[in-house]
Amino acid sequence: MRKILLAVVLSLACASWAQTPARPPNLQPIPEPPAPPPGMELDPALEPQVTIIKRGIDTVEEYRIGGRLYMMRVIPPHGVPYFLIDHRGDGTFSRQDSFDSGTRVPMWVIRSF
Repeated sequence: MRKILLAVVLSLACASWAQTPARPPNLQPIPEPPAPPPGMELDPALEPQVTIIKRGIDTVEEYRIGGRLYMMRVIPPHGVPYFLIDHRGDGTFSRQDSFDSGTRVPMWVIRSF
């Protein structure tokens, strides 16, 4: 009986000791990050522009970069949203039910003329 009582008292003491907050050493505020080097500023033309359009009962989100439409997200009122993506940049859209379906080859535009 004494062993059980000793175990209960020790467990309560350990629990109260664990809840006592430790005092951190003198902390200094984090300095502000440095400014980007010249020529590395973000170009607002490279940010995607999203336009939300209501077509019939569907909601369509159009994504453009540099004025070129590259992706549409169609959200029906009932059902799962799907994407129409222009993979080659020729205006031919293919349907994709989600972004994480299967393995895709990385395709980046290195330079456009």
